[in-house]
This record gives sequence, C-alpha cells and structure tokens, in this order.
Amino acid sequence: MITASFLLSLLLFLAIGLASVVKSRNSAEDYLVAGKTVPAWLAGLSAVATNNSGFMFIGMIGLTYATGLSSVWLMVGWIVGDLLVSLLVLRPLYVASRSPRVHSYGGLLAHWHGADNHTLRRLVGFLTIIFLTLYAAAQLKAGSKATAVLLTWEPGWGILLSATIVLLYSAAGGLRASIWTDAAQSLVMLLGMGMLIIGGLELAGGWESALTKMSAIDSNYLGWFPDTTSTGIVLFILGWLFGGIAVVGQPHIVIRFISLDSASHINRMRLYYYGWFTLFYGATIMVGLLSRIAFPESSAFDAELALPTMAQQVLPELLTGLVLAALFAATLSTADSLILSCSAAVTRDFVQHPGRMHALWVAKLTTASVLGIAVFIALTGADSVFALVLDAWGLLGSAFTPLVLFLALGRRVAQPTGIVMILSGVGTFLLWQQAGMANTLYSVAPGILAGVLSYLPANYLWPGQRRSE
Repeated sequence: MITASFLLSLLLFLAIGLASVVKSRNSAEDYLVAGKTVPAWLAGLSAVATNNSGFMFIGMIGLTYATGLSSVWLMVGWIVGDLLVSLLVLRPLYVASRSPRVHSYGGLLAHWHGADNHTLRRLVGFLTIIFLTLYAAAQLKAGSKATAVLLTWEPGWGILLSATIVLLYSAAGGLRASIWTDAAQSLVMLLGMGMLIIGGLELAGGWESALTKMSAIDSNYLGWFPDTTSTGIVLFILGWLFGGIAVVGQPHIVIRFISLDSASHINRMRLYYYGWFTLFYGATIMVGLLSRIAFPESSAFDAELALPTMAQQVLPELLTGLVLAALFAATLSTADSLILSCSAAVTRDFVQHPGRMHALWVAKLTTASVLGIAVFIALTGADSVFALVLDAWGLLGSAFTPLVLFLALGRRVAQPTGIVMILSGVGTFLLWQQAGMANTLYSVAPGILAGVLSYLPANYLWPGQRRSE
C-alpha cells in the first residue's frame, strides 16, 4: 500500500510539473527565469521549499533528533539573518534583475550597474556550477534515504528515479515546472508534518508524557542552549545568523526573487516566505523531538532517517506514501532548481548563442549533463545530507554574499575587486574547515567577513565609484 500510494502521489506531483508546459513560451528566458512573471505567493512558497527541502526534512530533523531543543537556534539565527539581509538587499537586487541581459546569477552580479564584467561573470558561473552540483547531489541523496526506509529500496534506485524525474521536469517547463511543484509539495508536507506531530504525541501518551520522556533522555536534551560555554553559545547562534545572511549568495534561491512579476509585490512575497519558513522550521523541530522518544537513539540508527521512520510508525500506509512522495518531490524540485542554475551559468555566463531555439536546447542538454555529474556524486559520496548542504551553502554564501551586499548598497565594485572578494571568501571558508573550526563557528561567518574586509585593500588598488548614479 505504501509503494502504491507513493507512486500515485509522485505521479500527481510530476503531472503538476509537466502541466507547466502550457505556460511555456519556448524561450531560454522562460526556461531559466520563468519569464519573470511569477506571482508573489508562488515565488514565496517556492523560495522556502527550495531553501530547505532535503536539508529541513532530512538534515534538520536528524539534527534535532540527535541534539535536542537547542537546534531551535539554527532556526532563529537562520530566519533572522535571512530577514535582515532581505530588507537590505532584495529591492535593489530586484531592480538590477530587470535588465534583459540577466537570466543567470552571474549575469546579475556582472551587470548590476550596467557594466560588462566578463571575467567576473565567468568566475561566478564556474563556482556556481561546482558548488550547486554538490548541492544537487545532497538533494538526490536525501530523497534516496526516504525510499530506503519506507520502500526498502537500495539508495541507488532512489537516486536514479530522482534524476529521471528531474530530467522530465527540466525538459517540460524549466524553472516554472520547479516552482509549481514546490508549491504543491509545500502544502502536502506541511499537512504531513502536522499529522506526524499529532501521531507522535498520541504515541508518547500526550504532551506531559512526551516532555517527561524527553527530559529523561539526558539533562540537556530540552535545554534551550547547547551544552557548552557562554562564548560557545554566542558563536553557535552567530554562525547560524550568518547562515541566514548567506541566502543572497544562493543562485537557486535568488533566481526565485528575480522571477517575481512586480516590485510592488515584494512585501507580499516576504509575508508568504517568512510565514511558511517559520511554520516549517517549527514543525521539523517538533517532529525531531518526538521521533527521539518514538525510537530511542542507537549506534546503528542514522538520525537523518528520523522522518521516514516516524511516518512509518504513526501514519496509515496511504498517508505515509503521500508524505514520502511530497518529501521526494521537495528534494526533486530543489535539485531541479540547482541544476537549472548550473545550466544558466553555462549557457549565459560562458557562451553566447544567437538562435532562440538553439539556446533553449543547449540549456536543456547542459541540464542533462550537470545532472549526470550530480548523480555520480550522490552514488559515490558518503557524507550526510546535512553536511553536504551546509558545505555547499557555506561556500556559495562566502563567495557571493559580500559582493551582493556592496552592490545593493550602491557601490560600483571594480571587476578585480569583486574577484578578490569572491576568492577571499571561498579561501577563508576552506581554511576554517581545514583547521577544524567549523564545530565552533559555522565557516560561512568567517568566509563572509573575509570577503567584506577584503573590499578595502582591493578597492584601494582598483577603486570603483562610491555610489551608483
């Protein structure tokens, strides 16, 4: 019954994505940025789903299962950082994206003030391809973890099924197909998370019994802060604050903001985005806590399997299949967005194509090629979804966030200065990781700070105008 429900539900999500072809304009612009005509509610829900998906439903629940209530600071820091940078950056970013030359993240940064920074654009495109392919592999792995538990499939089959559906999405409607399925799976997953919370509480014997059982796990499981020093707590929260700020360095999310239909709808999109964001994060923390008492920790149990295992225990088989399909669709639509951003980087940041249809088909063939690389990484890599996503997110945020901040503040950043900022951020992130400091402070924080600080000496050597005219 679970398998039948999963496959039927997955077909429904696939049909929603394929239905987007009716709105397709058969152009590269429509394929890559949905014609920049997406309404506020769709852009907001899609941005949240793409922001999280496998990270939230597999990684975040697994983190809460393992560490307890203190994981709430990841939610608080991330959302606060995201909101702060949105208020500073989003409107000027949207205005810059209206240029007809902007169909990729690299194009946005290179042409922000109308300049033609070809070297900068190619560097952004190159890093986008490298880091987002790694990110896409994490999403494929997340989907395979769910099918391995509930359908007892080998992980490889889940990864291959994911890749096949992503290819169908991409061939049909590009970014619009991804956005439509994002909205559908968001609604189903929120409903499913609600059912998991209700079922988990019933299994635990109610609120009071659940709290008693959680308290008995260890003395700090329901502690608001991690079991460390005051300095450690501050650095823990600060790291996740910078994790939220790094959202403007994520090409696959920024492209959702670019696709919005009107600047007058930015505040409305924020309302959908942060409302949905908070609901999802709160629900994942509750499910993570309840899953720990539903099946106690053991050395043989992978914490990132908490959600599918919980669904199997507390939901009827029909609903278990539906939730699994929604989770699977969530990881697919995010993987699709990541792959499409890579396609945009290849077709817009590296090469120019004169023919409209020629450019569209090159974009689709590029999508298939990058997807193949992501599948290989997912099949051969051993890292957890949580670690893979944090590494990719941190590298992108360290590379691009400092430059976006200065551009949004009206600075005309000279091309060499922008390149120095990007390389400083990436280099610092990698050095921080290599030094083993990531457990003390999320590496994206020193990465972003290094990029920001490198602006001063670089701008002294290659001065740009202080403000745009």
